[in-house]
Amino acid sequence: MIKAVVFDMFETLVSLFDGRMYFSEHIAADLGVEHMTFRKAWHETEDTRTLGKITIEEGIDDALKALGVYSESNAKMVADGRMAMLEDTFRLVSDESINLLKNLHKKGIYTGLISNCYSDEAKIIKESALYPLFDVTMLSYEQGMAKPDPAIYHKMAEKLGVKPEECLYVGDGGCRELFTAREIGMHPVQALWYRHQMFEPHIPSPVFDEFPHAQTRADIESFVDDIL
Repeated sequence: MIKAVVFDMFETLVSLFDGRMYFSEHIAADLGVEHMTFRKAWHETEDTRTLGKITIEEGIDDALKALGVYSESNAKMVADGRMAMLEDTFRLVSDESINLLKNLHKKGIYTGLISNCYSDEAKIIKESALYPLFDVTMLSYEQGMAKPDPAIYHKMAEKLGVKPEECLYVGDGGCRELFTAREIGMHPVQALWYRHQMFEPHIPSPVFDEFPHAQTRADIESFVDDIL
């Protein structure tokens, strides 16, 4: 019996492909550097940003210095561009996502969020209309651990007061999140409703045939009802 649904955030409940986009190619163009060169420098601090060891501003500074294009104005431009994108993303949060969380609560189902995120993303998530609709949230920037580490999944189940096997886990599939969910006993479902908007090199994961697929948010309620 499902007692809780644990969600991923980006490309599951909201999409960075909605509204204005400010991905690596846009940042590189603004800085006047080659795209893949920027991506390489940016990903050097991926883990430390995700685990809350440095802020997004510190990560930006490190990348720009490594590229030889650091200045206060350049760093501010990148930070402001990212925040404008995130504000657009959460301004455009779908009623379907909000209603899904509310409907699960009406069924007596707990809701949780596990999100790999940086400091700016953690801030905007906590200010969003979605945030109060979760019973428990695990933001990697605050927790110091991130998917696919099983520890963050176990901590979520513990905080929700349920067993892993009583949890449905819903995510787009990035960071091998679905595999860890399955390994610890959760019921993983790959969310595909945003997939038509995605483009390379930013698609978080392939479509995995080994997991059930949800084409709409309404499918999630059906999975909850079907798993006894």
